[in-house]
Amino acid sequence: MRYPQGGGLTAERQQFREELRLKAAERFAQGEASSVIANDLRVSVRSVQRWRRMWDEGGPRALRSQGPASLPRLNDKQFAQLEAELAKGPAAHGWEDQRWTLSRVKTVIGRRFHLTYTIQGVRKLLVRNGWSCQVPARRAVERDDEAVAGWAREVWPCAEDSRR
Repeated sequence: MRYPQGGGLTAERQQFREELRLKAAERFAQGEASSVIANDLRVSVRSVQRWRRMWDEGGPRALRSQGPASLPRLNDKQFAQLEAELAKGPAAHGWEDQRWTLSRVKTVIGRRFHLTYTIQGVRKLLVRNGWSCQVPARRAVERDDEAVAGWAREVWPCAEDSRR
């Protein structure tokens, strides 16, 4: 599951979940049933059973938060350098048109920082740092409004009817 800030839980939410696991650990020591603990803490029985297994193997320390699952591969300084590269525009990096695509940003990251990202990873990196998809400020000069209107009037209804 993805979270609003772009990755993982907030520090407060991590703390809350850790406290739940530690409360469960106290009740494991008292010998309470997993279903009772799950009902009282308002979590699933399966989670309590998983916590109990961890507690059996490593005690209460095993239920402590492990921190974030991964750290960003580009640190803040490197991301600032990436933003500076993107500000130069695609032409400065060898592309003819002025469009930044995820695959182009991926290529720039690979060339500049010698890191390999997936297309989805580039998107997540940009969104996490406040970037968003952009819509052109003005319409293309080549746009033919009459052709678009004709297509919407003649072709689109046929395509729309074929859906079940």
